[in-house]
Amino acid sequence: MNEALFLRNPEQTELGKKILMHSIQLIYKSGFETFTFKKLAKDIGTTEASIYRYFENKHRLLLYLVAWYWSWLEYQISFHTNNINDPIIRLKLVIKLLATTVKDDEKTSYVNESLLHQIVISEGSKAYLTKHVSEDNRHHFFKPYKDLCAVIGNLILECNPKYKYPKSLATTIIEMAHFQNFFMNNLPSLTDFGKNKDEAKIISFLDDLVFFSINKI
Repeated sequence: MNEALFLRNPEQTELGKKILMHSIQLIYKSGFETFTFKKLAKDIGTTEASIYRYFENKHRLLLYLVAWYWSWLEYQISFHTNNINDPIIRLKLVIKLLATTVKDDEKTSYVNESLLHQIVISEGSKAYLTKHVSEDNRHHFFKPYKDLCAVIGNLILECNPKYKYPKSLATTIIEMAHFQNFFMNNLPSLTDFGKNKDEAKIISFLDDLVFFSINKI
């Protein structure tokens, strides 16, 4: 993790791990807008000052959580596609991983990946849709997201080396998977999946979109 995101590494202390665990629970339950360090401190049973020793503000905490998720997801993609040679099968698997509900990874007891996935869907864009996005970018806060997009972009080029827009398509896959999931569950009239709320149909839609674009050339 980028050390500029935190004042003290939360994964190195028990209090830091509690900050991560409880912040995910609170943001998932009530949303990022109403989330405060005061509420987090009360939930943990500590002081606001203790939390400020780890994170400068709640936006930095959100950046940390989102970056942590992208790094974890890149590892999951690498793990699940490692022994697959066919790039088309690997890309289809990546699409499935992006569009499917995440299960909590028991190896990280202080991070509930299932809840964090939902936070990334509903709150993740708030990490970069800010007036200071350029400054944050200079600090390389978005590197995990860029690394994930590069992995997907390179996989797209493996499927078709002549495809002109691998980066754009990579980010489209990620964002579209999240937007369609959010719309399906919250604004169903904006999708074709609102009635049955079937993630498999989102995967099918993304497969059609991606491979039609790749094979068009």
